Amino acid sequence: MKSTTSVETLRAIKHHLRQTGSYESRTVEQIRRDMEETARRLPQLEGVRVRATRIGTLEGEWIIPEAAAGTREEGAILYLHGGGFVSGTCAFYRDLVSRIALAAGTPALVVAYRLAPEFPYPAANDDALLAYRWLAENGCGAGRIVLGGDSVGASLALMTLLSLRDGGEALPAGAFLLSPHADLVHLDGESYESRAASDPTGSRAASERILRDYLGSRYREAESLPLLSPLRCSLEGLPPLLVQAGDEEVLLSDAERLAERATSAGVSVELEVWGRMWSVFPFLASHLPEAREAIVHIGSFVRRRLGVR
Repeated sequence: MKSTTSVETLRAIKHHLRQTGSYESRTVEQIRRDMEETARRLPQLEGVRVRATRIGTLEGEWIIPEAAAGTREEGAILYLHGGGFVSGTCAFYRDLVSRIALAAGTPALVVAYRLAPEFPYPAANDDALLAYRWLAENGCGAGRIVLGGDSVGASLALMTLLSLRDGGEALPAGAFLLSPHADLVHLDGESYESRAASDPTGSRAASERILRDYLGSRYREAESLPLLSPLRCSLEGLPPLLVQAGDEEVLLSDAERLAERATSAGVSVELEVWGRMWSVFPFLASHLPEAREAIVHIGSFVRRRLGVR
């Protein structure tokens, strides 16, 4: 996918991201505080209703397009946010998920799963499964759900699919994965080297820290936890996938290898690689036309999977 934003604008945005988005150099408290401050500055997007909810013991948030027919019966998006397993809130992701819900004409449920280091592995995985089962059992139905997520949230969506399949449970209609960590353990994609200089937010060191933060005292067990390396798992039987990545992110190889291996396993996969973009660039939809176009593509994928007109 080609970029239409000027080189000067992209250079300025990437400079800002490098100054403010360094994951490995900040404490968990700093990451969360910065995220809260950013969330306070985000305007409320028009055309949606926001409603707090509870999913068992978890907090969540429904984002409902005003034009949508219903909150569940017509289908729903279950969105799992990123944040390196240590951060992420419904408020921080409200703008992005609102735009996706509007593009899809479909209500979206954002889940505030438990965060590390207070709640290490497998807390986030367990909460993602809990949220999916809750949604499937409360008026939506598994075949009327599309999973979505960004970064480690995309990883959780992918790992949820594998857990559901291996457990013989009903799978959702599809999943969209934005800049997924498709292998949290081995970090052996060539783009960790080739995109190291161009990625303003990601690095191998950042990915290593993500795994350490999530596993905590179980870090040395990583090799024995296959679910954390979906690329090394069988991908047969998964529902259709949309995978989006930026051409300048260190996770590019994860996205490309995931698409290749899933396709080889008989899964329908749409892979979009966006030129001059970085990890989870759709988050900057208020500034980037590429981000807005990528969200239109996500909305189209959801509509096709759910039969929404």
